[in-house]
Amino acid sequence: MGDIFGTDGIRDRAGNGFLAPDKIVQIARAAGIVLGKNPESFKAPIPKAFRHLKAPAARKGPGRGRVIIGRDTRASGPEIEGALAAGFQSVGIDVGLAGVITTPGVATLTRLWGGTLGVVISASHNPAEDNGIKLISPQGFKIPDAAEESIEKLLRGKPVAAKVKKPKAAVDLSGKTSDYVDFLAGFSRPLKGIRIIVDCGHGAASAYAGELFKRLGAKVVVLNASPDGKNINAGCGALHPEAVAAAVKIEKADIGVAFDGDADRLIMVDETGAVRDGETVLALCGLHFKEKKTLPANTVVSTVMANFGLERYLAGNGIALRRTKVGDRYVAEDMIKSGAVLGGEPSGHVLFFDAAPAGDGMLTALRVLNVLAERGQKLSHAAFAKFPQVLLNVRVGRKPPIEEVPALRHAIAAAEKEMGNDGRILVRYSGTETVCRVMVEGPKDDLVKRLANQVADVVKKELA
Repeated sequence: MGDIFGTDGIRDRAGNGFLAPDKIVQIARAAGIVLGKNPESFKAPIPKAFRHLKAPAARKGPGRGRVIIGRDTRASGPEIEGALAAGFQSVGIDVGLAGVITTPGVATLTRLWGGTLGVVISASHNPAEDNGIKLISPQGFKIPDAAEESIEKLLRGKPVAAKVKKPKAAVDLSGKTSDYVDFLAGFSRPLKGIRIIVDCGHGAASAYAGELFKRLGAKVVVLNASPDGKNINAGCGALHPEAVAAAVKIEKADIGVAFDGDADRLIMVDETGAVRDGETVLALCGLHFKEKKTLPANTVVSTVMANFGLERYLAGNGIALRRTKVGDRYVAEDMIKSGAVLGGEPSGHVLFFDAAPAGDGMLTALRVLNVLAERGQKLSHAAFAKFPQVLLNVRVGRKPPIEEVPALRHAIAAAEKEMGNDGRILVRYSGTETVCRVMVEGPKDDLVKRLANQVADVVKKELA
């Protein structure tokens, strides 16, 4: 990837940088030209084991031959949508507008409808002032790095000119997005008698999650599903599961689920009100799939951020943990390479390649509920012992390679020496924010906190 697309697409303050209206048009034109010349470059190579994830062939879907554009609930979404549509249309690419829908919803509908490309307008868990653009392959994966590089090459050259004087109007497909809910419902048994608290974070799940769980027979209490363009992720959703935790206790619910702005991630709350992240999902489903003999090579994939306690728990049950760089795209790439069907991140982005190519918070919730029902247990029973871990996010003014900052390199080495083999430290830059993340994990809380703060202080001093 270059300097325009990060680990999760293009992201910035709405109206700034590559999210300025003229730049958005250029992005769409560049993507449209690459798509027109080499549509196959947007498709990831998929092994035979995952042939069920390939886009349906020659299906007459409502989006067939079109770029499918969807957005979350941010106020800046419609303007970005308009600029993207205009850009694609100006180079002869037909467009279908899905309206407000989740990121995995765009991935799913692009596959099912026969779209040539999916485009998501969202900044995921970021504040409402931010926004972003993600490009999704016809199979529902993030587009390959090579396709991103081809687009970036065009964007670094002369401005891309329009090629069509009178483009076709975009087609409104927002009235057909119930196909996405139908797809999700097909992966679940009835949920009759289950009481669920659902926090939509005033995001894209607001129009879908409550309907989905109610349709399956659950008793649902929906929180934060009244988006106004400015309240997405604001003190609610996956970043703030405390609201769900409180509601679970008050309502005596069986489970609580909280989504981020584009609902590709899920944080859960068990029946006791305890918060359970993506690692709990990997532990629960990994063990269940192994027992059902549906876990290839008895392997689960996660990132370098996964707690050592998860690795130890899985190993104790005969399951190997493969680690990747941080980012769901890297987890997905490793899963394709290794043949794994289950992977994800502690943040709650979980991939079930036996069902879909995109991480989907609502799908994750359904899979967990079904696994719990099959096992006859509550979510609290899936807990495992974690190592104390501290993650500090430090705002930075620049992002030089960590190894090229002597003071920081020495601080990390000193912390590693003090912990020895009983812990680990990871210092890395966020791919979507101007942040350096300092993660320290070890056997004792006080040691972990002290070392994390020592390293974070050096980051502040050296990278301000």
